[in-house]
Amino acid sequence: MEKQMIFAWAMIFCLAVAPVCGQYYSKTIKAGPRVEKMTRLRFFYHDIPSGKNPTTFLIAQANITQDFFSPSPYGSLYSMDDPLTLEPERTSKMVGNAQGLYLALSRDPTKFTAVFYADFAFTIGKFKGSSFSLFSRYPLTDFVPGPDVIREMAIVGGTGAFRMATGFALFRATSSNSRTGDASLEVDVTLYHY
Repeated sequence: MEKQMIFAWAMIFCLAVAPVCGQYYSKTIKAGPRVEKMTRLRFFYHDIPSGKNPTTFLIAQANITQDFFSPSPYGSLYSMDDPLTLEPERTSKMVGNAQGLYLALSRDPTKFTAVFYADFAFTIGKFKGSSFSLFSRYPLTDFVPGPDVIREMAIVGGTGAFRMATGFALFRATSSNSRTGDASLEVDVTLYHY
């Protein structure tokens, strides 16, 4: 009798679960034509790991790869909440924040390279509430201020006005300090979105 009760309850449970799982099924339909837009943006990005109010923090570092002579040893993970401004000066009008992570990849301390993930969110203007995301390798080797040193990174998504964005961002240093790690960069972005 007890085995029959267990079997009956098991059957009731299975029959009750089927309609619950089935209600999440949806039908895929062919999307209509979409109009792709292109947006170009130019702003300045400030990465500040030093001072009283740093915007970048070391959050993890492998004990076996610590190199006290290198500011960014292999395997170090950083978090950031960096300001975006209209002009190269850090005190100019802020238009948003770049929030994300980067991981130091190069074993050679003289050739720092990172994998960079960040969401660039805008807090004022036409694109307030919109953001785009970067996920790319970022080689900093020989990164000195100047118009001839440009790094390209991939845009992999976006929200708001930049929904389903793809494209690229070009970074050019406007100032950097190898002792503190502080850097300001001009960012030229080309976004393709719907």
